[in-house]
Amino acid sequence: MTLPRRRLLAAAAGFPLLTAAACTEAAAPRADNAPPPTRTRTPAPARSRVAAAPARLPQDVPGLGPRTRARIPAGTRQVLVVTGPSRRSSTATAVLYERGPDGWRGGPAWPAHNALRGWTRHHTQGDLRTPAGVYGLTDAGGLDPDPGTELPYDHGPAFSIDGRGFEGEPLAGSFDYVIAINYNRKPGTTPLDWTRPMGDERGGGIWLHVDHDGPTSGCVSVAKRHMRTLLRTLEPREKPVVAMGPERWLAR
Repeated sequence: MTLPRRRLLAAAAGFPLLTAAACTEAAAPRADNAPPPTRTRTPAPARSRVAAAPARLPQDVPGLGPRTRARIPAGTRQVLVVTGPSRRSSTATAVLYERGPDGWRGGPAWPAHNALRGWTRHHTQGDLRTPAGVYGLTDAGGLDPDPGTELPYDHGPAFSIDGRGFEGEPLAGSFDYVIAINYNRKPGTTPLDWTRPMGDERGGGIWLHVDHDGPTSGCVSVAKRHMRTLLRTLEPREKPVVAMGPERWLAR
């Protein structure tokens, strides 16, 4: 803008275990007419033929509390969870969860950035905070050609950017790939559309885009290869959304 260890058990492998009497019998004297001693073996423990039960997948998206889950539309099967450690943090972690027949399966955790001043529940233009909440992901675009997404993709030079970020890092390439976050925008339009249903004072232009190694003005950013993965994975029929904000807020 997720190997098992091998354990070697000698008894389970079937190695015979001799009793102490059998180990010392060669040194014991024996009468000529005495019957030979009886050797005994300790039987190896039987191997279990029951396979370990597979780990059960969570039935709710991990990290999201009931209030946050209630904002996810019915039928959504893809949720990108972006979690910040605190409301003032400009760093976060992003994990894409996909719903299968057995529950929600999470992908790898990706490092991410959000706005310079952290998160807010009431975003306003220029506050340098990322609006926390649950928002649809319906439209994409970028300076680079379509990488193979099923989302509508607007490709063109209007996604060019230069200059430097808050920590002096170059911004060039930040909009090579973008996915519009449906905060104060009209879904079904290019990310460049500037329609603001709640009014200009509530800000807008909140995107997922390529990370530039520093905080953003309000967007969420991840590495370019992760943006490419998102674009190739998100499917409109799965009603993808992003749930984003500080960990404590999302858990409510």
